[in-house]
Amino acid sequence: MSEKTNTPKPRKSKKPSKTEMRREARNFALQALYQWHIAGAGINEIDAQFRTEQDMGRTDMDLFSELLHGIPGKVSELDELIAPCLDRDIKDLDPIELNVLRLGTFELADRIQVPYRVAINESVNLAKTFGATDSHKYVNGVLDKLAKTLRSAEVNGK
Repeated sequence: MSEKTNTPKPRKSKKPSKTEMRREARNFALQALYQWHIAGAGINEIDAQFRTEQDMGRTDMDLFSELLHGIPGKVSELDELIAPCLDRDIKDLDPIELNVLRLGTFELADRIQVPYRVAINESVNLAKTFGATDSHKYVNGVLDKLAKTLRSAEVNGK
């Protein structure tokens, strides 16, 4: 007689979805942009640091790179787009809020393949995770105003 053993089968780690991988890329990109903003370190140096010191195996590395290298090169342009939608001077924004807004604005302006609602929602989620208590509401309001300008046809359903 053979005896069955109740040895559990080893679990296979579930492969992350593309959405989860993009969300991770945005999370890491925001952290890297914050480091760039606060410490003033070079983007290539921060990129290398994140790739060696963070577990980025479940991350869309192309998106991480696009955000990390694209946003700093367009800071002036992004800030000019954001400023008219603010109720205060851009210099008065918390560094997390500012970088979340830059990331969301970059996605609205330059990543047209991302639906505007996704760009806003992902930025709101970043603000909920990393920002102050109600910063997600502020981010939502600013990016919603901006979407009406940058993606008017999409927002109006045309």
